[in-house]
Amino acid sequence: MRLVHYTDVTAENVEQGASGVTIRWLIDEKAGGKNFCMRHFEIAPDGYTPHHEHAWEHEVFILDGKGEVVSGDTPHPFRPGDVILVPGGEKHQFRNTGDTRVRLICMVPARD
Repeated sequence: MRLVHYTDVTAENVEQGASGVTIRWLIDEKAGGKNFCMRHFEIAPDGYTPHHEHAWEHEVFILDGKGEVVSGDTPHPFRPGDVILVPGGEKHQFRNTGDTRVRLICMVPARD
């Protein structure tokens, strides 16, 4: 078992294709997660994640802030409490459209 407060996990800047985004790998292979990885993202006002796609799905829970998730080229607004499934192979991006930080939890499968 592993128990840790999320703020005790180092926040890393997401660089390529992103602006104002940090990630904390809360649970990953190094921490003993064999099947899933849990990540905590913070997106600053006017910030955004890369507009990208990959084979695996994302399962996302919005904790704080408001913004939009872009599916292909279509934006969809989100708010705290929203749950988002991004299927594998779908081009996507998360954007902060508010005045406060967006905080979200994102689960992805562990990869070899």
